[in-house]
Amino acid sequence: MENEEEKMRGKITPEKAMQMLNSEGMNITIEEATEILLFLRKLAHAVVSKFLES
Repeated sequence: MENEEEKMRGKITPEKAMQMLNSEGMNITIEEATEILLFLRKLAHAVVSKFLES
């Protein structure tokens, strides 16, 4: 079974996203960072799927 570190390898964690956005002046919580990352993953999936259909 994979541990958390192996699952997150190569991915931006909510903590890292929060840190990145905070450094740009956007003060967000871990929960908000998690929601943003989920949205971006869904958006990326939709864009790639649309590209592969055409």
